[in-house]
Amino acid sequence: MMKTVEITTEFIKLQDLLKFANLVETGGEAKERIQNGEVQVNGEVCVQRGKKIRLGDDVLFGGTHYTVNYAD
Repeated sequence: MMKTVEITTEFIKLQDLLKFANLVETGGEAKERIQNGEVQVNGEVCVQRGKKIRLGDDVLFGGTHYTVNYAD
């Protein structure tokens, strides 16, 4: 399943995406989940919480795929 998160900027940082999409409750939880290798970006485990997620990137977290799209 693919879910789309709408953003109004050129990119969103990975940790901010997890918070913005309500996948985690706090920035600390986002940091922990990312550093524990629980998140994949474009098919590879990503431990950089500041990784820039742009249009077309695929983020896998908790068995669900997420992508970003620009809000109109």
